[in-house]
Amino acid sequence: MSEAIPASSAVEDYLEQLHQLIEEKGYARAVEVAERLGVAQASVSNMLQKLDQDGYVVREKYRGVVLTDEGRAVARRIVARHELLTRLLRAFELDEEIIYHDVEGMEHHISRPTLGVLTAICEELEADPALLRKLRRRIRRG
Repeated sequence: MSEAIPASSAVEDYLEQLHQLIEEKGYARAVEVAERLGVAQASVSNMLQKLDQDGYVVREKYRGVVLTDEGRAVARRIVARHELLTRLLRAFELDEEIIYHDVEGMEHHISRPTLGVLTAICEELEADPALLRKLRRRIRRG
């Protein structure tokens, strides 16, 4: 098992959804993952088997799926990346639908160094409301 976030955006989507379900309910079932991702339950079963083999989840027959320590760590990094991108775009008062669509596309393609840059930018903007207002005005002018 690797410490890197899995390269596949599909793997990331599944880990993110599993993490959210487990946080909400304490467990995740394939049917719920299928509903949230809009995929067939057979696809979920195949991915869960892969995630189990890769050491990210443990499947408990008739009880659902739980994340391993490594699966939980990877899922938390994915969620944190998603939240940072959302927070950054919200700072510029973009439409929520646009934010959701853009974050879903960007979150799988951002390297750790770029994420560090965006984190610093977001923190500076939050600490300097005058700069944020200035940038919003500049963006509105086009």
